[in-house]
Amino acid sequence: MAQEVEYLKQSSQLGNINRPQVAILDFGSQYSHLIARRVRELHVYCELYSCLVTPEELGKHELTAVILSGGPSSVYEEGAPHVAQGVWDIIKERKVPLLGICYGMQELAHVFGGKVAPGLKREYGKASVSRVAGCNSPLFAGLPEEFIMWMSHGDKLHVVPEGFKAVAGTSNADFVAIENLSDQMWGLQFHPEVTHSPLGKDILKNFVVNIAKAKQDWVMTDYANEFIEEVRAKVGPTGHVIGAVSGGVDSTVAAVLMTRAIGDRFHAVLVDNGCLRKDEAVKVLKRMRGDCGVNLRCVDAKERFLGLLKGVTDPERKRKIIGGTFIDIFQEEAKKIEAESGKCDFLLQGTLYPDVIESISYKGPSATIKTHHNVGGLPATMKLKLIEPLRELFKDEVRELGIALGIDEASVWRHPFPGPGLAIRILGEVTPERVAILQEADDIVIEELYKSGHYRMIGQAFVVLLPVKSVGVMGDGRTYENVACVRCVETTDYMTADFYHLPYEVMGTMSSRVINEVRGINRLCYDISSKPPATIEWE
Repeated sequence: MAQEVEYLKQSSQLGNINRPQVAILDFGSQYSHLIARRVRELHVYCELYSCLVTPEELGKHELTAVILSGGPSSVYEEGAPHVAQGVWDIIKERKVPLLGICYGMQELAHVFGGKVAPGLKREYGKASVSRVAGCNSPLFAGLPEEFIMWMSHGDKLHVVPEGFKAVAGTSNADFVAIENLSDQMWGLQFHPEVTHSPLGKDILKNFVVNIAKAKQDWVMTDYANEFIEEVRAKVGPTGHVIGAVSGGVDSTVAAVLMTRAIGDRFHAVLVDNGCLRKDEAVKVLKRMRGDCGVNLRCVDAKERFLGLLKGVTDPERKRKIIGGTFIDIFQEEAKKIEAESGKCDFLLQGTLYPDVIESISYKGPSATIKTHHNVGGLPATMKLKLIEPLRELFKDEVRELGIALGIDEASVWRHPFPGPGLAIRILGEVTPERVAILQEADDIVIEELYKSGHYRMIGQAFVVLLPVKSVGVMGDGRTYENVACVRCVETTDYMTADFYHLPYEVMGTMSSRVINEVRGINRLCYDISSKPPATIEWE
């Protein structure tokens, strides 16, 4: 393959100009995506933009509200990010309700003449927030006089801007909530979007639903019907679409949605690279072709992949070999499909909204905005137009959509599985024998998680086969066999994760079964590292 290849590109914005939305302007906070998720949980549509979004871009949309996120900068420092004057003009002219959170409140105060400066003490963690005496702010409707919220700031508001009044404070800061009722503007120094703020969802609901009057009409059944109509118009009565599927929740939901739209004119391709879970290809074919009616073909390429992986131990080389070979096979299958069915003009891609967010989030004054990753490395020479039914959705919304489409819960709640598969869970060389050992061990562990009722509480679970052997005793004989390690994590966003506190009894059952039933493993460990500093996968 050539070294320099132009890849199929995706746009970074969603382009839903006609759908009313809450616009979230991101100042680089680690919590910005949580604001979007909390708004979506209210069944209200929202989109996230860089805080440097142009008035021209934002002005295209029907805005029900604007939320300014937190961020690591100080508003008074040179180079700090600020909202363009044209955006403020849009907010004023259209009378759009606005909520500033943390840095967002400081930006609000800074623009309207307040004073923001470092506080005597920084404030990180839970804090007791007290409403000002006689406060009847609509933002706090239904909340008690005192409540716990999560703080994360060094700067604070020292002088409230003209037209605003303080409505809440803490022992460390007098002005942690401000409002301007006539201009429909509010500011919060704390973070209502995080789980550490128990009543934060109530505050966001008060703002989004009660104050901004946003319609709670973001419903997955409606979304599915809208997409089906849109894709039928886009593809036309004779157009064909191809797409790779893995059996994971994203590709399953996307494939079922596309099948509902155009039937057998959607051609799904499953590539068995020899590093899938035990009997995975057979199960995916039954589930997607048999149960969901997807026009799916499976390419058995086990020998091809494993032959290329022979002798390779570097994880990055493994990834590149598997990725490059997958592209070659997918292109070969695309040509076969075109020969059988006529030209395919469209490619189905399972992009999710966090991927889109990554390309538009504010990264700081010196950083360039990262373009969204290419479509699994598929070359632009394929000249395909993208269809991305999931690019507006978070993972939990994809699952909700899957349930709405009638996909079985076991498929919808499957844990993520990496593209290179078990190849990056086998540390060292990947051989057919080592793949078979890991498949058996992994199957037992997943089965025990289901049996014990822990599977749904875990974000990701798998087994790693280590390039280490240990001495053991089986019956009257000495063994010298492989060591494996179980990895279970709990996470919501996969950016951070903690190891799952699996009960000892479940660990014991797993260990007993794996060592007794899987020839080649005589020791089982449990990974108790969190991310960071460790990663979820081992390679």
